Amino acid sequence: MLKAGDVVLASVQFADTFEVKKRPALVLFEEHGNVAVAGITSNTSMEGIALSRKEGAVKDSIIKLNYIFTISEAMVQKILFSLPKEKKQVVFNELVSKLAGLRQ
Repeated sequence: MLKAGDVVLASVQFADTFEVKKRPALVLFEEHGNVAVAGITSNTSMEGIALSRKEGAVKDSIIKLNYIFTISEAMVQKILFSLPKEKKQVVFNELVSKLAGLRQ
């Protein structure tokens, strides 16, 4: 069972191509077999939330909250690790900040 904060290895189709690659992603939530995830990149010059080897990453990486998409649960190859509680809070706070424009 997937849960928020799990970092998974998943088959991901990129928006600008039909190519499917295995990539790490952060589970935001799972519902009815669909998994909302945020992409993770090892390109540390990109914008996002830093994710270190100390926190479980294979190499220093960036959680890209500007790259959120939905995949089928069947596309998840395996769970790599779960974010520490403190990092989950950072992700939550950043998401809430980005969604603040919806508040009226």
